[in-house]
Amino acid sequence: MKKSLILVVFICSSFAIFAQTQKIGYVNSQAIFEQLPEAIKIQSDLDAMIAGWQGTLDSMSVELQTAYGTYQQQAANMTEDKRKQTEQDLLLKQQRAEQFKAQKFSQPNGEIFVKQEQMLKPVRDKVKKAISAVAKKEGMKFVFDKNETLPLILHADEEYNITFKVLDYLRTNK
Repeated sequence: MKKSLILVVFICSSFAIFAQTQKIGYVNSQAIFEQLPEAIKIQSDLDAMIAGWQGTLDSMSVELQTAYGTYQQQAANMTEDKRKQTEQDLLLKQQRAEQFKAQKFSQPNGEIFVKQEQMLKPVRDKVKKAISAVAKKEGMKFVFDKNETLPLILHADEEYNITFKVLDYLRTNK
């Protein structure tokens, strides 16, 4: 027990010494992307693309619902062959809509996620470069990300926030 306590004290003091000798900082990457003009433009383009695909999906859904409603009204008066053919057509329409939805919106291979990755990669690279430049200028050994959706830090003192320094760097070093 005594050896365990000594080991814990040693580890804690080693970490405290390490933390005092290494300068650290953090950024809020979400805030950077929300304020960076090229990221805003890309997000706007992606939103327009999504809206178009959603409109197509909505009209496919309306068409399917209309066809199904018509089928329900007329099913009693249809011949067996006509009913089977109509059911087959309905099933085909439903499969096309599901296939379209999967092709455009499924994770991680849906077209929207592929486009997002392609379009945002240059901006992400630019932000990483800016973070590295600011960290080097400030003499920081570590920079963490503290964004709202996926925080890598649960608490950080505002004194170590370099988000605005990174934004300033991005604005002045185009």
